[in-house]
Amino acid sequence: MAPQSTFPLLESIDDPVQLRQLKEGQLQSLSDELREFIIQTVSHTGGHLAAGLGTIELTVALHYVFNTPDDRLVWDVGHQSYPHKILTGRRKQMDSLRQKDGLSGFPRRGESPYDTFGVGHSSTSISAALGMALASKYKNESRDVVAVIGDGAMTAGMAFEALNHAGDLDANLLVILNDNDMSISQNVGGLSNHLARVLSGKFYASMREGSKKVLSTIPSVWELARRTEEHVKGMVVPGTLFEELGFNYIGPIDGHDMETLVKTLKNLHKLKGPRFLHVVTKKGKGFKPAEDNPCTYHGVGPFHPESGKLEKSSATGPSYTQVFGDWLCDMARLDNRLVGITPAMREGSGLVKFSKEFPDRYYDVGIAEQHAVTLAGGLACEGLKPVVAIYSTFLQRGYDQLIHDIALQNLPVLFAIDRAGIVGPDGATHAGSFDLSYLRCIPNMMLMAPADENECRQMLYTGFNHQGPSAVRYPRGQGPGSNIESKMTDIPIGKGQIRRQGKSVAILSFGAMLDTALEVGQQINATVANMRFIKPIDQELITELAEQHDLLITLEDNVIQGGAGSAVNECLLANGLDSHIINMGLPDEFQEHGSRSELLADANLTADDIIARIEDFKQLPLAKHLTLA
Repeated sequence: MAPQSTFPLLESIDDPVQLRQLKEGQLQSLSDELREFIIQTVSHTGGHLAAGLGTIELTVALHYVFNTPDDRLVWDVGHQSYPHKILTGRRKQMDSLRQKDGLSGFPRRGESPYDTFGVGHSSTSISAALGMALASKYKNESRDVVAVIGDGAMTAGMAFEALNHAGDLDANLLVILNDNDMSISQNVGGLSNHLARVLSGKFYASMREGSKKVLSTIPSVWELARRTEEHVKGMVVPGTLFEELGFNYIGPIDGHDMETLVKTLKNLHKLKGPRFLHVVTKKGKGFKPAEDNPCTYHGVGPFHPESGKLEKSSATGPSYTQVFGDWLCDMARLDNRLVGITPAMREGSGLVKFSKEFPDRYYDVGIAEQHAVTLAGGLACEGLKPVVAIYSTFLQRGYDQLIHDIALQNLPVLFAIDRAGIVGPDGATHAGSFDLSYLRCIPNMMLMAPADENECRQMLYTGFNHQGPSAVRYPRGQGPGSNIESKMTDIPIGKGQIRRQGKSVAILSFGAMLDTALEVGQQINATVANMRFIKPIDQELITELAEQHDLLITLEDNVIQGGAGSAVNECLLANGLDSHIINMGLPDEFQEHGSRSELLADANLTADDIIARIEDFKQLPLAKHLTLA
């Protein structure tokens, strides 16, 4: 006899159509299997765990009630979308999650028709879903559009801009707030669940709309009725704000109570117009280590599925993020004007120690990058010294504020830009491939890229002391393992340094590519310069290298277009130097997920690739005189 399947219900489902054939009483058993499957899968691949474990019942109920993909389902950010991926035909591919040529860690339109909108950055779901709902209305297509957004994502202004717009329109939109910041307490129990069923029912909705039409002809009576309804509902639900925005608010309900979820969603499916369902879930639900420490298990590496014990990393030494966190505390002890700002990335950006040691000088603004940047500007206007800790990909969201509110006023704000360059498994949505290009074109901006951990510390100090806007961009993970000096010293602004003297070929390295440049330099006896500054760039050093070498190579982990290499090209042209130059960096495309070494190889940025590029150049008629060691 063949062994019994570990996941008999789950393995019978390769499509939500099959899910909808189950009996309602089987849905919780399916959820239990799905939860165990995710724990086992992510324990091998790593990935976003806690958020997905909290949305399992909700995901099952949504695909059970709604006719996906004809009914559109839009996930915000995508951290919680693993259950969705598994139920929509990708269960057998989950062992390739976030690996090169495997499944993305986020919803992607090209991966499945059930992924209706590509996501990775927070707070976009309501806007996208509203667009889809309006398009359906315009095309006379009858469908529901559902946006699932977390309580953290609701801190962004963009979410409220979309809510404000949607409430004024007769779009067929359901917004589900997945609230996992509060525990499932008594107010989200039997009474609240019962109330949600009643308020989402057809009778209440008809009575509510009918009463509006009748009482609207008697303004004073209508106003009294409106206030009475808000008062009664406000005693048990926090929905007045969403009602004011034009939504029919339902909830909060227990997001792990399958019976209530299905009943409420069925009722809401029958209604039309803007609807808002408040669902309370628990991050890490069903896996105690993740329940106890959802932050650690938000984005996690491989771990033991029974104990939750994390596998030890092979990396040694502090990461660039840790270097920044240590520097921030050291600098704060020396200068009481320093304040630290983060847009909801305390752990990821290395501010945990700072937030505990200097709580009155620490500001977590939520997922509100625009506000974070302009807040820093206001603080700087009053003589404080703000340090904004932010990922490269998220600084893009505050670009207007960076230009208009910081650089235009030449305010002394330091941007500590983490996850610059190649980010690996998180893929295209989180790639830090563009910051050199989008920052160096801004007047007044000083831009630095460290080659190692100690240089990162000294650059942060240099930027902090600078009387104007500055940025230090550094990669994810560990550096080459340099000795970190406790003493902090200013680096001469706009000055690079020769790290190896060679002949004929000079490699101008920017940031984390220095080790590769030195490896190439050793093999072909090339000169290697650690340029350190992208803006102001060291024109004197570039001119010197151009005059003494037959070929210049620029090397960066940023897109070539508009990047550091372009700055070198501009310098050569401005100084009338007709030098042979090859710009090497990331290609003009979005990089997929994979390890750093895999992505560098894809971009032809390994030592062998650089040497091959030089050899190819030698074959050109204009380079016949070029000699290599």
